[in-house]
Parts: sequence; structure tokens; C-alpha cells
Amino acid sequence: MDLPVMPPVKPMLAKPAPEIPRGAGMSYEPKWDGFRCIVFRDGDELELGSRNERPLTRYFPELVELLAQALPQRCVVDGEIVLVTDKGLDFDVLQQRLHPAESRVRKLANETPASFVAFDLLAIDDTDLTPEPFSERRRRLEEIIDTALARVHLTPLTTDADVAQDWFTRFEGAGFDGVMVKPLDLPYQQDKRVMLKVKHERTADCVVAGFRWHKDGVGVGSLLLGLFDDDGRMHHVGVASSFTAARRKELVTELDPLRANALADHPWREWADAQAQATGKMPGGVSRWTGTKDLSWEALRPELVAEVRYEHVMSGRFRHGGRLVRFRSDRTPESCTYAQLDEVAPAELSAIFDEAAAATKGATTP
Repeated sequence: MDLPVMPPVKPMLAKPAPEIPRGAGMSYEPKWDGFRCIVFRDGDELELGSRNERPLTRYFPELVELLAQALPQRCVVDGEIVLVTDKGLDFDVLQQRLHPAESRVRKLANETPASFVAFDLLAIDDTDLTPEPFSERRRRLEEIIDTALARVHLTPLTTDADVAQDWFTRFEGAGFDGVMVKPLDLPYQQDKRVMLKVKHERTADCVVAGFRWHKDGVGVGSLLLGLFDDDGRMHHVGVASSFTAARRKELVTELDPLRANALADHPWREWADAQAQATGKMPGGVSRWTGTKDLSWEALRPELVAEVRYEHVMSGRFRHGGRLVRFRSDRTPESCTYAQLDEVAPAELSAIFDEAAAATKGATTP
């Protein structure tokens, strides 16, 4: 492979914004919920690179075949691998595609084929486009990608903040994270947080039922959170993490009184068993993506309630890690139920592309 932009490439990143910014020279796109993927194509060679530089090529053979038809002979395209279902994007099913067995990979490629959404062009032929403004890269991307093929898409784009706000509100039910914001004059800057992302955020009161140690070995890395269903059973709904070094140490002291005899009547006590953890079922199982990463956990008596900020729920769990807002001494664990979570109405995924077609045309013209 010999391209003007060679793998591995660290994708350009975004920093969070509380609301959709308005102003001249801005462009807006839906934020897709999948695996970030940079496609390198040089003739018969085609490689799918991931955000953490681990190749995705072997896991998505159907996309390798599809993108060989949809892309020109020599190019580098930034985009997202997504799993589209009748109910919208499904990240849980997409994660199942990361399987070590080749036979299983082929089976899943037929049963749950993935789609690719392109949103940036880093190189074409012998030309490195990363120094060019986004408006030019987007114009060239529109020219080279064949979206007539099923499961290959060009992400919708608008320069109208009102349209972007409408997307943000109406299409959450299709599984979208929010809205991406890119200045039209922005060059492609690897591993730099120079874009903005506006994501859906809500809060919920959850039971703190355990924790994992931070990799430093002296502080709390994440809190394991639970919610009760209608039958009174407490389910693992996700984690709260991203603490400062000082806060990690403070949490060790704050949680220590809850560690004594924590497993005696713990609703997740069977998950403390090594064999149960080996099944990968929560909360100590091995992740397909993290491999040998230690996911062991320490049980806490489920007496503490935490208010947690989260983005959205998928299959009964927080899609991304939550953020601790505060502990709630005024709430009882039994009051922490799924009923408090917002129900988001489903949305037609196809409507995003149909309605955005007019907004996309000519939107990148400064």
C-alpha cells in the first residue's frame, strides 16, 4: 500500500459543547453511534482502521467487498461503521461483530451486515487533502463516493443551525448520539479535539452496588450502577467514571464503610464468582474489544444512591459511561427504578437521509 496518507491514522476528535453553536462558517452533521473507521484503499488493497489503531478489516469482510465497489482506486476516507436495524442503529449488535472465530465472523457478516457512513476525505490519488479546508474535502468526497450501493452512505450535512437542532431533537430515537459541528475552513488534524460534539444528556438516580479499581491501583476507577425493574430485581445499568486523581482517592475512603460483608445479600453475588465472570455477562466479564483488560470488581452493600449524568439508554443500559453528579442521601435504593428514564420515540432512519438531501446540496459552499 502506497498512499499520500498512510495507516495508522489517528482520527480528528471533538470536544463536548453544551448546545449547538451558531455562527457563520459552521457545518453540522448527525453524530453516528458506531465504530469510527478510516478506510485506506490502494487498488486491490483495502484496510479498515479503527480509532485506537486496531484494524477492523477481518471483522467486516462484507464492508471490504462493498467499499471496493463504492470508492475510487486510491483514497483515504474517514467515517463510521454502523449496524442499521428496523428500530434504528444498534450498537449492542455491532459489538457482537468483534468475534475471534473466523467462522463466526463470516456468519455474522451474513446475518447482521454492517453499513458505512462517510464524512471526510483525507486523500485521493496522490493528493494529501488533510491541509485543505473541510469545505473542499467534503466537496471532493461528494464527487468520489458511490452511495447508490446499499449500506454505503454520505453523512447528511447542513450549515443551518435550526436544521441541526431539528435533527438533534427528532432523530435521537433512531439511535443517534447528537450533532457534530465542524468549521468549514478546518484542516484535518489527527488526534486533535478541534471539532465540537453536542450530545444528549440526562440524569438518573442509581444504586451504587460496586466499583472497579483504577489502573493506578490506589483509587476508584468507576462506580457500578444498578436500577430496579418492575419485579424488584436490580440490574447492572452501567458505570460512572472519569474522576480526577484526587477524587479517585476520596472515593476509596467514602465507599470503604460499604465494603464489609457486601456479598452476603448482594443481588449480584453470583457475578463475583470467576466462572460467572468468564461468561462475559456483567459486571466482570471479558470484553471482546478490551481483551485481557481486568474487569474484576469490588462489591458494595447496595445502600448508596448516586445522581448520574448519562446520554441515552440502549437495551436497558447506559450506552456510554455516566458521570457522577452527586450522592443522594435523601433517596432510598428501592426508589431507583427504570421508570425514571426517558423513553425516546423511535425514528425512521431513512428520513435522516431523505430530509437532509436538500440541505446537503451546496451546504459546503462558503
